[in-house]
Amino acid sequence: MPFVLLATCADPPASAADDAPLTAALDELGVRAEWAAWDDPAAGFSRADLVVLRSPWDYTQRREEFLSWCDSLPAVANPARVARWNTDKSYLADLTERGLPVVPTRLLKPGERITAADLADWPDAEFVLKPSVGAGSRGAARFAPGDLASAAEHLESLHGGGGLVLVQPYQRVVDREGETALVFFGGLFSHAFVKGPMLRESSDGELSAGERMRVEPDAALRSVAEDVMDAAAELLGLRRCDLLYARVDLVRRDDGAPLVLELEVTEPSLGFGHADPGAPLRCASAVRAALNG
Repeated sequence: MPFVLLATCADPPASAADDAPLTAALDELGVRAEWAAWDDPAAGFSRADLVVLRSPWDYTQRREEFLSWCDSLPAVANPARVARWNTDKSYLADLTERGLPVVPTRLLKPGERITAADLADWPDAEFVLKPSVGAGSRGAARFAPGDLASAAEHLESLHGGGGLVLVQPYQRVVDREGETALVFFGGLFSHAFVKGPMLRESSDGELSAGERMRVEPDAALRSVAEDVMDAAAELLGLRRCDLLYARVDLVRRDDGAPLVLELEVTEPSLGFGHADPGAPLRCASAVRAALNG
């Protein structure tokens, strides 16, 4: 019976429980699976036929240590080079260069200041600063149009960590409609769900922060998500089917056209609690296919 270790963190948040159906689904397909913290020296990851990165969400403070651990594994999904590319949000620049409709993004290196020129393309919009290495909304902050003073102070604190900082216009449509997350297993679309906003000021008449619900994405969203999957596979020198799991987060512009917020191919929440009952089995089937090469 093939043996898989599902990598998590030592103190996983409650949201990691969303993955609970996965071990039973794997067992149903003849694959034994156990959970282990990625940095637990007693876990014995080398004994697994495959290590699947699921919720190692404390890696952001120890990214190089985490990536070295990924490199040390005989078999890991998604592959270690995917984690190296995807755990720094500067990958958005790669997707932009491929012509994909990514939310406009500026990258500020340590020591660089934020100026009016960085906001010139969206002078009347709220904007967001976030670290290029981070999980969820940690380190992200939302600012009023043109509020360079407050932004400069936050930028300095983020640069204290030594990494790049992203500057993006805030997409106010997220407050009303949330983000649509499209999930893929083995390169194939599985299901989609809506995520409520994390950086909100008011919830009056709008989607609740953190709320999730199952949706059926329309053709425009599906098409952009498929394009993102193709581009990522090409950038990484992989076949789409080599991406065991992926989540493409999209939002709509005011004119309704989709914009890419993120591509999560390292440790995304897969939304099993907001999918049809077959979703965990589809993921388990992709794991089994990965075991068989």
